[in-house]
Amino acid sequence: MVLPSTLLFPNALMPLYIFEQRYREMLRWALEHDRAFCVALRKPGIDDAVKDDDFFHTAGLGMIRACVTAQDGTSHLMLHGMARVRFEGFTKKKPFRIAKLTVIPPERAPVEQTEPIVAEIRTLCERFREQGMTENIESFLFKMKDHDQLADAVAHSLVQDPMRRQEILEEPRLLERLKLVASHLDAETANNA
Repeated sequence: MVLPSTLLFPNALMPLYIFEQRYREMLRWALEHDRAFCVALRKPGIDDAVKDDDFFHTAGLGMIRACVTAQDGTSHLMLHGMARVRFEGFTKKKPFRIAKLTVIPPERAPVEQTEPIVAEIRTLCERFREQGMTENIESFLFKMKDHDQLADAVAHSLVQDPMRRQEILEEPRLLERLKLVASHLDAETANNA
């Protein structure tokens, strides 16, 4: 599924409303098979992703956790991010794409290297509280112990610019991803101050 301004990170939950015919067919196919599909970001300046290079080929693979279909054929669903993936080609393109893909595993880093950047990210998250972030989100983020999951959760929840989120999604190395999250959070909170 190619969308403007929307990305799916591992471990994130994403509510979706499916109304386009091609995506109705994709959802039906996914529910009949493995209950999974990818969400890819459409490139800026593209109105509809007709060609393969109209969207980014690093995307989020999601599992359909819940789906309710209305009588008119539209559906509300909850997608749970499972992994970063890279499209290696397409076996079908119409009415929806079926991709050959490779899972991009996260590359861990020693805690002594990641902890200072995580502390910086948590400090930056406090700026979001000052700008209206709810205490529930902040409490959830502060309780996360896994730095890989924290990087993705913060990117999914707080980084607003889709191109910045795409850059973070494409980075498998944890240390570099944390640095990107901190840098982008700093830039966005400075712009909102």
